[in-house]
Amino acid sequence: MSLKVGIIGAGGRVGSCAAFALQCGGIVKEIALLDANVATAEGEALDLLHGAAFCGDQKIYSCGYEQMAQCNMIVITAGLRRKPDESRLDLINRNVSLFLQILESLKAARLRDDAYIFVVSNPVDILTQLALQKLGLPESRVIGLGTMLDTSRFCSLIAAELNLPATQVRALILGEHGDSMIPVWSSATVDGISLANFPGMTPQLQTKLFERTKGSGAEVISRKGGAGWAVGVAIKVVVEAIALDRKAILPVSSYMRGEYGIRDICLSVPTIVGRGGAEKRIEVELWPKELNGLQASAKALKDTLAKVKA
Repeated sequence: MSLKVGIIGAGGRVGSCAAFALQCGGIVKEIALLDANVATAEGEALDLLHGAAFCGDQKIYSCGYEQMAQCNMIVITAGLRRKPDESRLDLINRNVSLFLQILESLKAARLRDDAYIFVVSNPVDILTQLALQKLGLPESRVIGLGTMLDTSRFCSLIAAELNLPATQVRALILGEHGDSMIPVWSSATVDGISLANFPGMTPQLQTKLFERTKGSGAEVISRKGGAGWAVGVAIKVVVEAIALDRKAILPVSSYMRGEYGIRDICLSVPTIVGRGGAEKRIEVELWPKELNGLQASAKALKDTLAKVKA
């Protein structure tokens, strides 16, 4: 499948890193960039174009909403940063307002009926649900990045702590991409070996690794201003799973219909991602405390959604 991928918010750190990761991947056919700052989007497209000879043969260009609406997949990364003394809910409502404007612009430009919408902007679970409600696309074609980045951070930090190959560590973060996320140690492995009983792994170390994972976003912001490269790679993994119909099991955010006892909210659980988008959510056996945590995460998201001005 030759995907034309559009990135809204391409002038920001996340959008530009996603574009670079997709260019290096060489899988997608076209990469269209849109940003409120038109000159920045044009500059990013030009910079990527300059590396095309050594990287890939994709068509790379900046565009407006008319061309963006014709992309097969639209990745929305645009978002606002918290102001001094601003509450989390106030920031959420400002981002919701911006996000709804983006959705209206896509609808006005006549979004393709078979488009995939891939939400990266935060609060990602809330915005994924709003995109589903406002655009009227099939549920499987509206996906949030969810806990993909958290899961990558978790695996990478475990590997670094235990001196293991990061690509062989498999451990999930599920639920909200936010404060109520939960670590899943019950199925965590390294090359098929249980991590819960791995030499050197203790309950105290588990807690330390999860707490650092949960605080990783703030840690990166304090050191360099915001995440970019890792989230760009996470976006690439999801896009290419759809483009190549990989049927990859990924912790993306999608609309729950009773799985794990959760309904009517978008959050992350293990999900088969392929040509159909978020094709099927998989119910795996969780430890009781993990299941309770996942359900509590769903409740926290519902409580937030009820306060959002949409």
